[in-house]
Amino acid sequence: MVWMLVGALGVFIAEDFGLTATQKGLMVAVPLLGGSLFRVAAGILSDRFGPRRTGFVSMLAVSAPLVWAWLAADSFSQMIGVGLLLGVAGASFAVSLPLASRAYPMAHQGLAMGVAGSGNSGAIISIALAPLLAVQFGWHAVFGIMIPIALVTAAAYWLLARDHEPQDRADDHRMDFSRILREPDTYWFCMLYAVTFGGFVGLSSYLSIFFFDQYGLSRVEAGMTAAGCALAGSFSRPVGGFIADRLGGLRVLSWLYPLIAVLVGVTALLLPFAITLAAVLAAMACLGMGNGVIFQVVPQRFQREIGAVSGLIGAAGGLGGFLLPSALGLFRDLTGTYATGFAAFAAACVLIVPAMMLFWRPSLSQT
Repeated sequence: MVWMLVGALGVFIAEDFGLTATQKGLMVAVPLLGGSLFRVAAGILSDRFGPRRTGFVSMLAVSAPLVWAWLAADSFSQMIGVGLLLGVAGASFAVSLPLASRAYPMAHQGLAMGVAGSGNSGAIISIALAPLLAVQFGWHAVFGIMIPIALVTAAAYWLLARDHEPQDRADDHRMDFSRILREPDTYWFCMLYAVTFGGFVGLSSYLSIFFFDQYGLSRVEAGMTAAGCALAGSFSRPVGGFIADRLGGLRVLSWLYPLIAVLVGVTALLLPFAITLAAVLAAMACLGMGNGVIFQVVPQRFQREIGAVSGLIGAAGGLGGFLLPSALGLFRDLTGTYATGFAAFAAACVLIVPAMMLFWRPSLSQT
């Protein structure tokens, strides 16, 4: 909820500061970059100190940028700083995924990690409700409203969460981060997740601006429509993990990426609103499934280092999320249309398929 707040209020903030399309894209993308940067550290700390303590401290830390945005942020440059620090909230996946992975057996990793990952449904609440609150109280106040919610959530997490030891108790490699960096699989996971999670979170942050600018929806209508699209991506994540548990991750990914490319390509045509909305909804659902599939395979490959590798792969996803809205805004200013940015994203989905099939390690094709 906190991580997506700048994107949810992007239309209001942009109107207040008179931002260009490039500035809009950068502003809503910076929290995703912050999440990318903080995820690596959160994953390592989660392995070292446990997800419970790491998650509690990170949720308390989120209060600082919320107070800043509530009481003092009155310029584009300050909102960039707020967004960067809100990345701490985006780092939560490097805490929640290890917590879930270690609590369930290997046979159910896809479903367990998918359910835990569907915590990104908090984006739906922000995207849907933040515009309604901003109309009533102003966008600054929405950040203030989130402070007690974050603190109550932190308290509930501290009381209810439990750390679990890895099923493989041989800890000699558990914190060997250099070993993770030497593994080719690490980089393939990062590349794949940069497209699926980057696409999901990047579009979740930017869709309200796209619908507002391109199709003339009101600020509240744009927010509600974007929330519906985020809902499709969030709730499909456990479905992707469940299917991968039964059919194998590589097999599912081999048809998901081409399908995403087709759907994003249809979006790039900027057809009538009803057609575009259907394409975006389906694309978000496929992106969410892809997120679940990838993290069905990751725990099987990196059980002992699940916190650190989740942080690293999650960082790649956050980086992809930063690049997508930044590119959409930049191409809008350069070419005068959103079609170019969506077409570039569709091309990336097409290009990743042969790369995945040619270079994916044989050991992973059986998982």
